[in-house]
Amino acid sequence: MTAKREVIASREVIAKRSAAVAVVTAAAVFYLGMPSAFAQPAPVKAQACVACHGPEGNSQNPALPSLAGQPRQFIVTQLIMFREGNRKDPQMSPFAMGLTNPEVNELGAYFSAQKLAPPAKKQTPEQASAGKRLAEQFNCNVCHGATLLGQQHIPRLAGQQAEYLRVQLRGFKSSTRFDMDGQMTSAAQAIQASDIDVLADYLASLSGP
Repeated sequence: MTAKREVIASREVIAKRSAAVAVVTAAAVFYLGMPSAFAQPAPVKAQACVACHGPEGNSQNPALPSLAGQPRQFIVTQLIMFREGNRKDPQMSPFAMGLTNPEVNELGAYFSAQKLAPPAKKQTPEQASAGKRLAEQFNCNVCHGATLLGQQHIPRLAGQQAEYLRVQLRGFKSSTRFDMDGQMTSAAQAIQASDIDVLADYLASLSGP
C-alpha cells in the first residue's frame, strides 16, 4: 500500500506542475513529431548559448547550468519564461526576447539530444551515501524522476553543476528564486543550510545515459 500511495502522490504532484505550466507552454508550437535525436547541425541561435553553457550544452562554468540532456519541454518552458519576463536574468532575458517559437523549439530539441559529459568529480562512498539519503528524504525523485534525469518540464538534476544547484536551492529556500508553481519553494523549506552542499555535490556526481 505504501508504494501505491507514493505512485499516486507522484502522479498528483506532476499533474499539478503540468497544469501550472500549461498556460505558458501553450504559447509554443511543440514539434512532437520530431525524432528524439537531433541529426541536423546545431541551430544558429545555439552558437550564442555555447559562450555560457559550454560546447554542446556542457557547461564549463560551475555557476552556469549544463543544457545537454535536459528534457526538451523543460528547455522550451524556461526559454518562454525568460522571453515573457517570468524569469529574469541579465544575459538570458535579452537573448530570449528575440526568439521565435520555432527557434525556441529548435533549441529545446537540439540541447535535449546532446549527451551530458561525465561528472568531473567523484564522491567517496560515505559522501554518496549521505547525499542519496538526503535526496530520498526530500523526495527529489518524485518530480525529477527515479534516476533524477528530469521529465517533461521538470529539470534533470543528475550531473548538473554543483555550484549552480547550490545557488538555486538557496534561492528557493529564501523564496527569492522564481518558482512557477511553488513546489520547489515549499520543498526547500525543510532542507537545512548545511545539507544543501551535501545534496548539491551528490546530484552533481551522478551520471546517466
